[in-house]
Amino acid sequence: MILYIAEKPSLGRALAEVLPKPHHKGEGFIRLGNGDVVSWCIGHLLEQAQPDAYDPAFKQWRREHLPIIPREWKLEAKAKTRSQLAVLKRLLKEADAIVHAGDPDREGQLLVDEVIRFCGVPATRREAVRRCLISDLNPAAVRRALESLRPNRDFVPLSVSALARSRADWLYGINMSRLCTIAGRSQGYQGVLSVGRVQTPVLGLVVRRDREIDAFEPRAYYEVLALLQTEGGERVKAKWQPSEACQPWQDEEGRVLSRALAENVIRRITGQPGRVLRAERQRQRQAPPLPYNLSALQIDAARRFGLSAQQVLDTCQALYERHKLITYPRSDCRYLPEEHFPQAGAVTGALARVCPELAPALAGADLARRGKAWDDKKVEAHHAIIPTARTMDGDRLSATERHIYHLIARQYLAQFYPHWQYDDRQLELEIAGGRFLARARQQVAPGWKALFAKPDQREPEEDPELQAALPELREGDELLCLEGELLDKLTQPPRYFTDATLLSAMTHIARYVTDPGLKKILRETDGLGTEATRAGIIELLFGRGFLCREGRQIRATEAGRQLIASLPEAASTPDMTARWEAALDAISRKEGSYQAFMAELEAALPTLMSQVSPAGFRGLKATPAARPRRAGGRGRSGRGRRAGKGS
Repeated sequence: MILYIAEKPSLGRALAEVLPKPHHKGEGFIRLGNGDVVSWCIGHLLEQAQPDAYDPAFKQWRREHLPIIPREWKLEAKAKTRSQLAVLKRLLKEADAIVHAGDPDREGQLLVDEVIRFCGVPATRREAVRRCLISDLNPAAVRRALESLRPNRDFVPLSVSALARSRADWLYGINMSRLCTIAGRSQGYQGVLSVGRVQTPVLGLVVRRDREIDAFEPRAYYEVLALLQTEGGERVKAKWQPSEACQPWQDEEGRVLSRALAENVIRRITGQPGRVLRAERQRQRQAPPLPYNLSALQIDAARRFGLSAQQVLDTCQALYERHKLITYPRSDCRYLPEEHFPQAGAVTGALARVCPELAPALAGADLARRGKAWDDKKVEAHHAIIPTARTMDGDRLSATERHIYHLIARQYLAQFYPHWQYDDRQLELEIAGGRFLARARQQVAPGWKALFAKPDQREPEEDPELQAALPELREGDELLCLEGELLDKLTQPPRYFTDATLLSAMTHIARYVTDPGLKKILRETDGLGTEATRAGIIELLFGRGFLCREGRQIRATEAGRQLIASLPEAASTPDMTARWEAALDAISRKEGSYQAFMAELEAALPTLMSQVSPAGFRGLKATPAARPRRAGGRGRSGRGRRAGKGS
C-alpha cells in the first residue's frame, strides 16, 4: 500500500481526485480504489515540547533556571490534532511505500518529515520516501506533480533548515520571554512579555520609527527655480544646484538653510541670459514587473486596497484551496518554470472569464512573447503566484477575493506585453555663473504600462522634479531667465509604518541592517521572517498588545516601547535575525552546518540575557491583549506557536 501524506485536508482531497476510484472516506484518510491511501497532516501535528517536559521544575518561571538548553530535543503531539497523528501512525505501520506531499517550502518539508520520524518509521523505509511537489491544486497540475516524484532525501537540507529554525526559535523565545516576564513582574508588570528573533526586531523597527517622528524638529530650507524662455518662446523651469561655496549654508543632505542666500540667487539670475552647457537624451526600456511572490502581492494589496498582510494571505489561501484559481500562494519566488510557458493560452483564457474586465487587456497581449519571468535557474521548490487554468463565475468570489485575483491576473498578463519605453532628458544650464538642471521624462511606447494606466492603481511614485517635456535644445543654445522663484520648504519627518511599508521593510531588511558586511550579503537574499510567516508575525504583535493601528498607520504601544527599551540592541535590531536567515538559507543549500548554527546561538544566549534591563519595565501596566495566555498567533494555517515560542 502506498501512503500519500499531504500537508492539509484540502491538498489530500486534490490528490485523491486524480488517483484510482472508487474512494472510501475514513476518519482522517481516503482509501483509493487500488488499496492505496491518502491522508494528511493539519499543519504541524507536532511541536517542540514545553520546558517542563525536560524537568518538572521548569513549570515555574524562575530566573535561576535560565538559560534552559535541552540536550536531547523532544516533540509532543498538539492537543487539537492528536487524533490525526494517531491515524497517520497506524497508516505508516501498514504502508509499503510513502509519498511526502507537504507544501513546497521548508516548513512543509519538515512537518511531514517529523511525523514520519516521530511515528518510528525505520531508517531504511525513510530513505525510500518519495517527494511530491504540488503548487496548483487543479487536477492536471496534480497529475503532473505525481508523474515527477523525486527522492525525499534530496530535500533533507530543507528539512534540517526548518528544524534549526524551530529549535533556535524555541531556545531564544523561551529563554528571553521568561527572562523579560520575570523582570517585568519584579517591577509590578503582570503580563507576559514575549520576545522572538523575528517579532522583536519588527517591533524594534516600529518603535525606532515612532521615536524618530516624536523627536523630529522641522527645519526650513529653500530651493530656487529659474523660469527660462527660448528664442522660440518655449518655456522651461530649471532647479538651482548649489556650488561648493554654498556648503556653509547647507545641511548634510545638501539643502540650503539660508533664505538670504536663495534670495540673492534670484536677484542675480532674473533678466539674465542662460546658456545650455549639456543636453542629454537617453532612451530607456523597462521590462514588465515580474509575477508576484507573496510579499510583493501583500505590499501592492495594502497600497491599493488597504488590506493587512494577514487578510491578503487568508484571501490567497481561499483562492488556492477553495476555488483553485491561483497557484501556491506562500511562494518567495517571482519566476516561472519554462514548462509553464505553453500553458499561457489556457491560463489567460481562464482569467478573462473569471475577471471579464481583463478581456481587453488579454486582447492586447502577445502570448508568443517569452519574457524573463520564465527561468528554470531561478525556480526552486515553488514558483511565482499566477492564475490557474481553472475557470468559474467571478461573481461567486467575495469583493476581496476579486481584488486579489485581479492583481495576480493582471501581473501575469503583463508578462506578454512589450517593454515600457521612454526618454529621460536633462538640460544643464548656466545662468549668471550658477548651475541649473531641468529634467523630463517623455513616454515613447506604453508597453505593459497600458495595464496600469488608472491613476488609483499600482504606480511607482513619480519624481516631482520630472517635467512632462523639454524644448529641443543643444549645447551652446541661449535662453533668457525671465524670473526666479523661491520655494519655502520644511523638512518632513519619516512616515509612520503602514502594512505595506512594514512588509516592505521586512522583505528588504538590508536597508535597516547596521553591519556593512551583512548588508552587502543581504542585498540579494534579505528578508526578516519568511513569506509564510510575515503576516502572522505582524498580527502576533497586535495580539500581544505591542502594536496598535491608527487608521492605516501602525504604531507601537507603551508596552511595545518599553519592551524594546529594556532589551539589548542586538535583540531589537534586524542584524541578528538577518544572520539567522542567511545561516538557515545556507543550511538549506548544503552550504551551512546545523551544529555550528545551534552552537553559536547557545554561546551567545547568556550574554544577551545578561543585558536585559528590568528597570525598563517600571510602572508599565499590562494591556488586555498582553495578559498571559496559552496560545500565540498563527504564522500559517495549522502552524500555531505557544506564547514565548514563536518567531
